[in-house]
Amino acid sequence: MKLSILASLVAGAAAFVGPQQSSVSNTALNMAKKYKSKMQYVPCISTDDLPSPGSATSGVAGGLAICIAVDPSGSVYALGDKCPPINQPLSFGKVNTDGTIEDPVLGTKFNLKTGEVTGKWCPAGFGRLIGGAFSPIGVPVYPVKKSGKSIDVQVDVNAKFNFEAEYWQGALDAQGKANGKYY
Repeated sequence: MKLSILASLVAGAAAFVGPQQSSVSNTALNMAKKYKSKMQYVPCISTDDLPSPGSATSGVAGGLAICIAVDPSGSVYALGDKCPPINQPLSFGKVNTDGTIEDPVLGTKFNLKTGEVTGKWCPAGFGRLIGGAFSPIGVPVYPVKKSGKSIDVQVDVNAKFNFEAEYWQGALDAQGKANGKYY
């Protein structure tokens, strides 16, 4: 009797599990790149919009959301503007005297130079609930320089193109598939 109950539980659970796929999924993030990586400095924000020491602002460089942070000594840093694990803007965070910027919602501190997590992962009240479900992960950092009247950030200008290369593949349009083929 116990064996038949166990077998029915396993069969019931298997009904809700999709077909197993290979360990490499076919997502836009790991598909073969169509465009070769091309690193270059691109304007992000105007020097007039540079935040005061101890604060941060947001900008866009090469289609990527960038957080421009200025530490209390006046050094300028560029980081990805999406805080893991729930992608709220890092540019709303507090720039600390210890060389970190603090996630405004979950309380995680990220090193301004490396982007790595410094201290506890998601220590704030709400963060304790969410942080336990995710492994600690840092944010990307980018080289930054002043060029004339703008703050330039070095990014892969083809990253957005590579991400979007297969985005519309297979989406329906009025004539059939988005790639011009029919069903």
